[in-house]
Amino acid sequence: MISVGIIANPKSGKDIRRLVSQGRFVSNQEKVNVLKRILSGLIATHVDEVVMMPDMDMIGKAATTDISNDLKIRHLDMSVFNNESDSTKASKLMREIGVGCLITLGGDGTNRAVVKELGNIPLIPISTGTNNVFPKMIEGTVAGLAAGVVASESLDIKKISSRANLIEIYLNNQLADIALVDIAVSKETFVGSRAIWDMDSVHEVFLGRSTPASIGLSAIGSQLCPSLPGDKSGTHLIIGKGGKSVIAPIAPGMIRSVDVLDSFRMPVGEKVNIDLRPCTIALDGERSFSLSDKQTAYVLINDKGPIIVSVEETLRQASTACLFRNDSQPENS
Repeated sequence: MISVGIIANPKSGKDIRRLVSQGRFVSNQEKVNVLKRILSGLIATHVDEVVMMPDMDMIGKAATTDISNDLKIRHLDMSVFNNESDSTKASKLMREIGVGCLITLGGDGTNRAVVKELGNIPLIPISTGTNNVFPKMIEGTVAGLAAGVVASESLDIKKISSRANLIEIYLNNQLADIALVDIAVSKETFVGSRAIWDMDSVHEVFLGRSTPASIGLSAIGSQLCPSLPGDKSGTHLIIGKGGKSVIAPIAPGMIRSVDVLDSFRMPVGEKVNIDLRPCTIALDGERSFSLSDKQTAYVLINDKGPIIVSVEETLRQASTACLFRNDSQPENS
């Protein structure tokens, strides 16, 4: 059976950064529309079953009520708490079911929660969050087509995907959490509103990727130590005066001059200690927990992150292989 999982976060695209920047608001109705377009692509590629995460806003139900063909829709039997644990639990259940590909609708935080239990399921992350670096703006229809091709195993997954880096944070020598894009050490002592948007509060940043077209903290690193998806390294920035100053879009519509005292390349597996106390730790743009004087902490880059599908390359190779040809006969070249 060809199956595809879908995790759509109803809370993505609605955090405090919309009050301090020009971040877009993605309504749940728009997410329903995106889901419907994804389903059209899955139907066209003859997917047998779609497994969906339930949610309190019922966007999954709304998107699937008028499915009229033989596509089977399965809503996971799980408790819903309306927080990131829902995405992590759904990811675990889909891995156990054995879906052939997973599509997410959300931001960096949503995908961070999903990746914790994803295993080796190929992932297509669609952006519906705020400062998104990990997921991309992808038309739902073509994302559905690509997911169907991946789930059917019609192409060699190694030729249409790449492994992403993870940033791991260890407390007292035990893995405490992960990030997909950045870990920031904040001078704030309380988690508060969670979202990181004031650079005056940031002491240092660890980046798993930093491309010039990024937005958020990773945009700062791209001006000093750029690293592309697939690179076997990350970036460590010490924020402060006395070094270099860069112009970076730290939030939608919010471009700032940021002073960087120093920057370093972080090879895979190299441990970097966090010495500031007291402080809070932000994972992919949101403060998550505090560090006390009694805790030791360090960060490292792991290159065994999730398998990210290239939608463009998948559809290019599907076209070359005539997967969307009714006659299934390749032209002579």
